[in-house]
Amino acid sequence: MSPDPGPPASGALAVIGVDGAPLPAPAREALDRAEVVLGAARHLDTVPVPATAERVVLGPVEAGLQRLAGRRAVVLASGDPGFFGIVRLLRERGHAPAVFPARSSLQLLFARIGRSWDDVTVVSAHGRDLGAAVNVCRARPAVAVLTAPGAGPAEIGAALHGWPRTLVVAEDLGGPAERVVTLPAAEAARREWHPLTVVLCLRDADAVPPRGWCAGGEPVPPAGGWALPDDAFDHRAGMVTKAEVRALALARLAPRPGALVWDVGAGSGSVAVECARLGAAALAVERRADDAARIAANAARHGVDVRVVTGEAPAALAGLPRPDAVFVGGGGPDVVAAAAAAGPERVVVALAALDRVAPTRAALRAAGLAVDGVQVAASRFADLPDGSVRLAATNPITVIWGMK
Repeated sequence: MSPDPGPPASGALAVIGVDGAPLPAPAREALDRAEVVLGAARHLDTVPVPATAERVVLGPVEAGLQRLAGRRAVVLASGDPGFFGIVRLLRERGHAPAVFPARSSLQLLFARIGRSWDDVTVVSAHGRDLGAAVNVCRARPAVAVLTAPGAGPAEIGAALHGWPRTLVVAEDLGGPAERVVTLPAAEAARREWHPLTVVLCLRDADAVPPRGWCAGGEPVPPAGGWALPDDAFDHRAGMVTKAEVRALALARLAPRPGALVWDVGAGSGSVAVECARLGAAALAVERRADDAARIAANAARHGVDVRVVTGEAPAALAGLPRPDAVFVGGGGPDVVAAAAAAGPERVVVALAALDRVAPTRAALRAAGLAVDGVQVAASRFADLPDGSVRLAATNPITVIWGMK
């Protein structure tokens, strides 16, 4: 085997973005000097590759990079190669390329539809797990997804079943088959699409987002913090997970962008709402129709999206998308077992009844989870008539969690 020749000399490698428009003068000059040009076949056919340069159709990346060593080289890439593109890989391999970006596919998409995009969260499903990208679409009002074969509009639309979303699908932007289509997510799931697409997923297709300060919408964690006061949620006769318990549950659930959290036996939905405020996709399961309505109202009150499934667990859990974490606030060991069987990394259970502690631990262990727990016994300040304060005890709650 020949020794690794290493990266080309400094300044010898250029990365040129291609978007269908004529190349700017600096990019053309870099291309004219190239001894080898590497890129997808469609890019090599689009730009004026010098007749003296070796053309290398990009296949396995590592093999292609070996062809660049020691030569004046150009790599062709789509749009802005510094945005989820090949520039990162080249720098990981020790290259210091000169980069000549074109308009990114996102710039083209938003220009085509005449929409600002500083409020849009951008995720990539190209060479990555589609589940995380879909969970962001479930959680955020506006999400752009960079797609790939097998992780395109049809797959995204199918995965959004139960979440009302509109998709804007841009096919072959800047190319001969360019088309921009707006349709419900469910309809996108039933169509075939061009392999080169960008998807914009919208909760409200007609909404004009407010002026913000942070690209991608409001950042998480939210400015108001978490473990909100109990009165931040409408609830039925105190049926709300208390703030002290909620704080611990959130710490163990680890809600975050890209994750899906179930709140089973949700009651007021306080845990689901808090998980959504922390960036996770949230799904609440509640058997009572009046509480289900409260969950939807509480989600709207806090400006987040929680999918509410009205039904009794464990039967109501069948067919729901796989969660990353589950909170069980109501239900016995059979519910805990069903939640753990759904494949989450984390299951957190809040128990008021001590006789459920042992069967809950057993159910989590039977699912192969490492189990731990703690009892939360909090005393809150309560004002006295003379202006002094006493401590008022809340009901002790046992919190048990199982982790993969």
